[in-house]
Amino acid sequence: MNITFIFFLGLIVSSIGIIPPGLLNMTAAKISLKEGHARGILFSIGVCIIVFVQTYLASIFARYLSNHIEVIDILQRVAFVIFVLITVYYLFIAKKQVKPQLEPHIRSKQSRFFQGLFLSAINVFPIPYQAYMTITLASFGWLDFSQINIISYVAGAGMGTFVMLYVYMFFFHKIKDKPIASQKSMNYLIGSITGIISIVTLINIIKEL
Repeated sequence: MNITFIFFLGLIVSSIGIIPPGLLNMTAAKISLKEGHARGILFSIGVCIIVFVQTYLASIFARYLSNHIEVIDILQRVAFVIFVLITVYYLFIAKKQVKPQLEPHIRSKQSRFFQGLFLSAINVFPIPYQAYMTITLASFGWLDFSQINIISYVAGAGMGTFVMLYVYMFFFHKIKDKPIASQKSMNYLIGSITGIISIVTLINIIKEL
C-alpha cells in the first residue's frame, strides 16, 4: 500500500471532519485576528498534537473492530442513518444561523499552544469519527492496519487538521463580513459532504449483503 496515498487519505478525511464551524476552528480564527497569525498557528499546533493521539487511538480501535465483523456491520448501519439525517438537516432544514460566537468562555493566560492542547483534548468527536472512517477505508481496500500505514494515516490526519485551521484563520475576515452568505454556503457544503459519505456507506452496506 502506497504510504503517500494513505497520508492524503488521512489529510482529506481529517479536513472534512473539521470543516463545520466549531470551537477549535473558530477559536483559531479569533486568536489569529486578535493576537496575530503566529499565535493562531501556535494554538493550531497544540490542537494537531492531540489529533495525532486521537487518530492513532481510533486506528487501533478500528483494527480491533476489523476482527469483529458483526460489530462493524451494526456501526455501519448506525452511521449511515446518522449521516443521512445530517445531510437532510443541512440541505433542507437548516436556515440562516446565528453568527458563531467567537468569544468562548476561556480566559486562559497560559500559552496558546497549551490552550490548543486542552481544547482539542476535550473534543472527543475525532475518535469515533476516525474509527468509522478508517474501517470504511479498510473495507474498500484503501487502507490496512499495519503500523507504517497507521502512522502515515495519522500524520495525514494531523496535517489535514492544521490545513483547515489555517484556512479558517486566513479566510475568516471574509466570512465574518458576510455571515449570512457564508453560513448558507457552509450548510450546503456540509450537507453535500455528508451526502457523499452516506452514499459511500450505503454502497458498502449493499456490497456486504
